Amino acid sequence: MRTAIFPGSFDPFTLGHLDVLNSALKLFDKVVVAVGYNSSKSGFFTPEQRVEMIKEATAGMENVEVCSFKGLTVDFCKKKGACCIVRGLRTTTDFELESVVSQANKKMAPEISSIFIPSSHEYSFISSTVVRDVLINGGDAKCFLPKGINLDKYLKK
Repeated sequence: MRTAIFPGSFDPFTLGHLDVLNSALKLFDKVVVAVGYNSSKSGFFTPEQRVEMIKEATAGMENVEVCSFKGLTVDFCKKKGACCIVRGLRTTTDFELESVVSQANKKMAPEISSIFIPSSHEYSFISSTVVRDVLINGGDAKCFLPKGINLDKYLKK
């Protein structure tokens, strides 16, 4: 079984992320969406909330596992028996950053490949940062998020 890890902070999980996940599912038998704990970021939503949101967004999707992890992505890949790391790209800036990270990962774990999947054009402008900004300023961000996510239960009113 060819398993890939789709790691990220997913703060929150957007339509762009779902688009990349759907593309990855065409390439791999199983995709693990892995919410990473980043000690340098506090996060708008807790990692537990992000995992729950992604589970809501992917309910009914076969061959998708959602979990969180700490530490290096390549170590998590080894733990899960994954052959690849999936990274979504929106812009050339994303590619430049992801290229550097993939080279470091390749040096640490040559057996694990990185796969870059561009988001569809209609989602290329959506970023978690934009969605958080909309939410912080009291806007309605539902148009940027997968339908299954019940955002109201995560927002403090």
